[in-house]
Amino acid sequence: MTELHLDLPPIRPLRVAIEQALREAIHTGRITTGSAVPSTRELAAALGVSRGTVVHAYDQLIAEGWLTARQGAPTIVARGQVAESAVSPAPPPPRPRWDLRPGHPDTSLFPARAWTSAQRAVLDRGEPDAHEYPDRLGQRDLRVALAEHLARSRRVLCPPERIVVCPGFGSALVTLATMFRALGHRAIGMEDPCFHLHRQLLERVGLRVRPVPVDDHGVDPAGLVGVPVRALVVTPAHQNPLGATLTPGRRRQLVEWARRVDGYLVEDDYDGEYRFDRRPVGALHALDPSRVIYAGTASKTLSPGLRLAWLAVPARLMDALAAAVPLGTVPSLDQLTLAEILRDGRFARHVRRGHAEYQRRHRRLVRLLATVPGARLTGIAAGLHAVLRLAGGPARERELLAAAAERSLALSGLEPYWHGLPRAGGLVIGYSRPPVADADAAIDQLVDLLHSTR
Repeated sequence: MTELHLDLPPIRPLRVAIEQALREAIHTGRITTGSAVPSTRELAAALGVSRGTVVHAYDQLIAEGWLTARQGAPTIVARGQVAESAVSPAPPPPRPRWDLRPGHPDTSLFPARAWTSAQRAVLDRGEPDAHEYPDRLGQRDLRVALAEHLARSRRVLCPPERIVVCPGFGSALVTLATMFRALGHRAIGMEDPCFHLHRQLLERVGLRVRPVPVDDHGVDPAGLVGVPVRALVVTPAHQNPLGATLTPGRRRQLVEWARRVDGYLVEDDYDGEYRFDRRPVGALHALDPSRVIYAGTASKTLSPGLRLAWLAVPARLMDALAAAVPLGTVPSLDQLTLAEILRDGRFARHVRRGHAEYQRRHRRLVRLLATVPGARLTGIAAGLHAVLRLAGGPARERELLAAAAERSLALSGLEPYWHGLPRAGGLVIGYSRPPVADADAAIDQLVDLLHSTR
């Protein structure tokens, strides 16, 4: 049955009211050109009127050109009927054939069977929490599972009561910025370069963003001297985008700075699970859990579409953070499903599988780029992206991006990551993004592009 809800105007006869309601539905775009309307029998039953009344209404609309009828076929809205207020949306840009933009895992690796099996287990147990409005700070089961997982995998020791679940890291960052504003902060430090969308989020909340320079050893604490901030967002395990790991000495200096200014470090551990040359380094959080707010996400391990992230919050900030958490949160069933695969080891197995595949791609990228004169990857062997520095600076970067677009190869440049004018050119290569079937071909396209545009 073709469903259509009609509000009949208070006019008589009923045939005229039905005609007017259908004209209004077509005119406003609720029934689109070429779509079928209910049969006369269906609409009569739905409206509680005689079929003959609907037949007469349809006949009138066919005569006026609103509807088209053919023997043995459904009655449809006639071509040429366009809602006056409707605006034709611009067609979406074509998908690139190969996509090496950063910030995205290979979602063809998503553990669909494990996820659906865990979700079914949650539902089969009949847990009432699966159907309740979720706690604003996160479901208790997930907070417990995350506390155990973080202690094992990232050396983050934090009780479940101080784990906060958020709908994505962007939402977590906005919540933190709202909290800092309420605590009297008017500015916040960010690495230079850093992920530009995060910088924009902080600025929209009303914090002034102060750049702190990054070099081959990570963010430089000396860059904080004289900067009027008491909070700093850092990516210590794998600097985003340049790829350095923050050195032990600088880690200690940052913690000492936070203590000295009565401030905080926001540790964005966005892809810390993936290190290819040795074991991943532990989280900065371990040096001082009272001064470091740890942030993790499922966007780089499972899927960005899940919108699942978490914070490990110092005790002294819990009340202020709880007041800043928005009402919207992650659906209860998704939270309980993640808790299930964290507890039974399926999440860890999935991460190991992804680690092996991304390590293979990274090694292949390094090997093939070694054949391109002047091509130099920077950063450690880790994470889901690598940066290719370009001798020609930003001009060479823009040239390569334009040439790549002509090949239907999507790339990202380093330019948007800088605060202000770019200081170097480069490509941020997200080798994790293509599905397994296309990954090698995408890397081949990049290498061929570099060879052909020297």
